[in-house]
Amino acid sequence: MTVQARRIALVLGGVALLALAACGKMGSPSPPGPPDKIFYPHLYPSD
Repeated sequence: MTVQARRIALVLGGVALLALAACGKMGSPSPPGPPDKIFYPHLYPSD
């Protein structure tokens, strides 16, 4: 493997790592808004 090919592989690996690191969010999801205004989940009406 030449120096140039090694450098290209290193750059592509770094780009892949950054892309994978940026696609997730830390922590569990939470609904937007103040806690006293959140009414989900709620029961669906029965037919």
